[in-house]
Amino acid sequence: MAQVPPAGSIVVADWHRSADSKDFFSKILHKKRRKKFGLLESPVMPPHIAVDTVHYKIFISGKSGVGKTALAARLAGLKIPNMHYETTGIETTVVYWPVKLRESGRVLFFRLQLWDCGENALRRFDHLLPSCKEEVDAILFLFSFTDRTSFDDLSNQIAKWSGPPDRLVKLVVGTKFDLFMHSDVTEREVSKFQEERSFPVLRTGGEVSDGLGDVAPLLNCLAERLWHQDCVAARSASHRSQQETGTLI
Repeated sequence: MAQVPPAGSIVVADWHRSADSKDFFSKILHKKRRKKFGLLESPVMPPHIAVDTVHYKIFISGKSGVGKTALAARLAGLKIPNMHYETTGIETTVVYWPVKLRESGRVLFFRLQLWDCGENALRRFDHLLPSCKEEVDAILFLFSFTDRTSFDDLSNQIAKWSGPPDRLVKLVVGTKFDLFMHSDVTEREVSKFQEERSFPVLRTGGEVSDGLGDVAPLLNCLAERLWHQDCVAARSASHRSQQETGTLI
């Protein structure tokens, strides 16, 4: 993956708190709560505000019980399940998130389709993992701060996604960070993992508050890296095209 600029250098990190963002965030909210979007639904902006929407497929990877379904619900602003249940197949969740690009001031709607598949289902049915990998843009590797084995399993999770595509964005998310009294993973171990793997480790946990502030750091980080990768790919394609043109001439 291409070298990623510092966090917040591509998208405005706290834009959801700004007054000029209200017209955009109001389209994903209803009575101060997040709207639920189906596969064919999207935010409707007024005619005088033109906003491009960029589409991405995100796969959530992790051991059973680590909080994959809960994370998808949290990012979409949906009710987090009180009880754990094993996802029997593939579940998809659509998340819309507006961002403002720092350099140009351009606003984009990121449409993130989150794919969640149960660990046991992946083992039983060989066709599920290839389906999840098909045209995927990013992968979220999950571990729970209260489950030591899930942290130790990160290397196995990452190994499943080694090789092409080279442009795959990879992030690690530690769940149940609020249960620090029961944590089995230390901050020193997390820091060491970040240094060795060069993956950012984001943290989630606790109750959903306003539906924006608690998910903004993760969604902005994901959007920033996805957009950066697209820009790098576009420049690379343009460079190859120029080389081919020069060769023909």
